[in-house]
Amino acid sequence: MVSEINLSKQVCVIGAGPSGLVAARELRKEGHSVVVLEQKHDVGGQWLYEPIGESHDSGKGATPEVHSSVYASLRLNIPREISGFTDFPFLVKEGRDMRRFPGHRELLLYLKDFCEWFGLKEIIRFNTRVEYVGMVDVSKFGKDMKWVVRSKDKMTQNLMEEVFDAVVVASGQYSHPRLPCIKGMGTWRRKQMHSHIYRVPEPFRDEVVVVIGNSLSGQDISMELVDVAKEIHLSAKSLEISEGLSKVISKHENLHIHPQIDSLHEDGLVLFINGSWVFADTIIYCTGFSYSFPFLDTKGIVVVDDDRVGPLYEHTFPPSLAPSLSFVAIPRKVTTFPFFESQAKWIAQLLSGKRTLPSCEDMMQSIEEFYHSRDVAGIPKHKTHKIVDLEYMLIPNFELKARIEEFIRSQELKKHNESLSMQSTKAAMQTIAEDSCTRAVRQNVLEHWSYPNHLVWDTLCADDLVAPCSYSQEVGLQLEETRCSPDVGLSDVPLTRLESSTNVEELVLAGLISIPCLQ
Repeated sequence: MVSEINLSKQVCVIGAGPSGLVAARELRKEGHSVVVLEQKHDVGGQWLYEPIGESHDSGKGATPEVHSSVYASLRLNIPREISGFTDFPFLVKEGRDMRRFPGHRELLLYLKDFCEWFGLKEIIRFNTRVEYVGMVDVSKFGKDMKWVVRSKDKMTQNLMEEVFDAVVVASGQYSHPRLPCIKGMGTWRRKQMHSHIYRVPEPFRDEVVVVIGNSLSGQDISMELVDVAKEIHLSAKSLEISEGLSKVISKHENLHIHPQIDSLHEDGLVLFINGSWVFADTIIYCTGFSYSFPFLDTKGIVVVDDDRVGPLYEHTFPPSLAPSLSFVAIPRKVTTFPFFESQAKWIAQLLSGKRTLPSCEDMMQSIEEFYHSRDVAGIPKHKTHKIVDLEYMLIPNFELKARIEEFIRSQELKKHNESLSMQSTKAAMQTIAEDSCTRAVRQNVLEHWSYPNHLVWDTLCADDLVAPCSYSQEVGLQLEETRCSPDVGLSDVPLTRLESSTNVEELVLAGLISIPCLQ
């Protein structure tokens, strides 16, 4: 529902990483008074690289307290065209890392540019650690709820207590290592560490290293170690690996693939479930991360249960505390920046009164149905927020839904349905493609057009990335690729499911939605 009401709130945003920065920007656009609390000395969150001394031995001392899990060689695994916010594209800048998949420092510089362009530094308190967030009056639920936030200045140790109308949690999800349970893990006397504190390969020179986990970080780190380590043994849940990884392993005599580990032994023996074994100097756990909000006290309303943060409506709002408490960047396996921006706009407009949420009961019902669908599909609880597995389409919801309803009421959709055939639909798509897409992307759009409710994520999210003229001219950035932007951008809204009966082809031809194109 859309309203002309504009209510200004006092809002605290926790974290000045990508999600916190875009949340602060959207909240200010809606006229809210915003304070961002950031525990580090600069913006960037996960992208603020924190070097760790090569002499650190995690087997003999405490794990260093770092927020970032970024290692020195890390590069983006998605192209820059879909790695930025919709109105501030991640463009190539002369004199910097101009690669399409740049290194982590380039993304940090982009975030600094974003912060400067929108004047966000003035509302950020750096070196400020949030100690506690709780409800001022537990008996009050709904729009009159307020939150007390206690924070500590890490430089002066001064404590501060403030009251806010709303809190946006944007503290990230890649700082608290998730570790497996392996027999003998607690008594294994050699080095054990999580990829969270891995930075460079040199400390592992001439060592026998076991890397546990065959996802992106596990493969990255294994590839780095082949030039310095004596042996690398990659332990995976399944030995059905990709053809690419298989070829890489075949080219390196010191790189080996193993099944899961059965047990660890005090003398350094690592025993795998197939009976093979190796004596290792170091074990690196590339086993992912857990959600953690040690500062948050909701009296048990929001809990983390086996990495399921909930209950959260659309991974964003706890129904009984909405909209005064919200979370940005909980979902995983999404195209992050446009997704964060979508959530931020939704939160900001709900707080200003321009949008409304369903009733608490309806939100809870939606959450229960979502959980049930995951259970039926056999998806583990700890993958609740892994969005990429869901067979629903991420589309703008606010304006689109209203326009669809109006269109259906006017009966024009019926007329289009009677007069248009699939052939004319594809012809229309072909015309769009001829105007703005290369041959490869055009073919991709047409191939997926036969399955309108399962359009590929990388096509959907690549929208609205043309920079405003003022930004291009004043900052002096050059467009690496020319983009076309749809009528409705992904950033306008959060997730929504299309009913299976929705005919997406007709909506496109009716001008209700547009398919973004990448040249």
